[in-house]
Amino acid sequence: MGTLLAPSAIIGIVGAGTMGAGIAEVATQAGHSVRLFDAVPGAADKARTRIAGSFAARAAKGRIAGSEAEAAARRVTVAATLGDLASAALVIEAVTEKMAAKSELLGALETVVGEDALLATNTSSLSVSALARALKRPERFAGLHFFNPAPVMTLVEVVRGRETAAAVIDLLCMLMRAWGKTPVVVRDAPGFIVNRVARPFYLEALSLLERHGADPATVDAVVRDSGGFRMGPFELMDLIGHDVNAAVTQAVFEAFDRDPRFAPSRAQAELVAAGRLGKKSGQGIYDYRAGARASRTRGRRPAREKIWAGHLRLSRRRGALAAPGVTAGTQTHARDDGRRPRPCGRLGPSDHGKRDSLRARVG
Repeated sequence: MGTLLAPSAIIGIVGAGTMGAGIAEVATQAGHSVRLFDAVPGAADKARTRIAGSFAARAAKGRIAGSEAEAAARRVTVAATLGDLASAALVIEAVTEKMAAKSELLGALETVVGEDALLATNTSSLSVSALARALKRPERFAGLHFFNPAPVMTLVEVVRGRETAAAVIDLLCMLMRAWGKTPVVVRDAPGFIVNRVARPFYLEALSLLERHGADPATVDAVVRDSGGFRMGPFELMDLIGHDVNAAVTQAVFEAFDRDPRFAPSRAQAELVAAGRLGKKSGQGIYDYRAGARASRTRGRRPAREKIWAGHLRLSRRRGALAAPGVTAGTQTHARDDGRRPRPCGRLGPSDHGKRDSLRARVG
């Protein structure tokens, strides 16, 4: 197993979606040869093209040398079958967040890889111990939960299942550090650390949306610009994908015996049913299609884009937090009766007496 730390070790990735491609990019940047497999015809080829484009973009910005970018892209190859992963020292699965699909895949992988190879899952919410039941040697299996986007986010939750060997956890932590990540060992509990703590972050934001407490742009701006977060909850859900986010919420909800604190959002279920999954589908809470996307760069004149808000169609101005008909720069008071938020501007000359009278009453 110690050879896993050598750059010559081959890393296998199953699942060429956003997370699988992102993990593959991290591994090849660390010097490993990566074999990428996806059951959907053409998906792995498309992911490889995206990875090459990502390295080319970084080279164009001067972040890495052009020769380094080309070499990293070449180290990613497409596996035609699971059998092509036989020589991998580590295989990480990043397929759909469904217990049955992951269990079946892991059972198949165990018959393919070598005796010293490690297996890992990128699950964000499913029980690692439950997934290990599909394996004859569960001691070599653990969770490696990367965060989206994997090439940027440094945290990785290293999840210890009931049967995971301590040496495997230690080795995976060393590997993650070699990849420039910050590993945190967590026990196999519903949602692990981040996704359990994050459920209220998402669900309370969605509750505000459902109850018309505030529009998504307002919530995102307050959390981002005043709270110091890199992204607001709605922006982040659009990035993650509402299908993925909803699946995690459902898994945590079931794992906690349907505790109302983790009850899934009806608004998010409607988004998923409508195919509005976020950036990857072109529409989610916000509209990312060509011609509709607003600039999110600080300091530029805000562009207008439509956003989804249940029965409302609100507008988003970067930094202006405006609803239709409300002028930029005003604040809004959201109403629980579903009517359009009314603007509240600055105090006028006639309002100062009211303000002073209120101050006198409250002392």
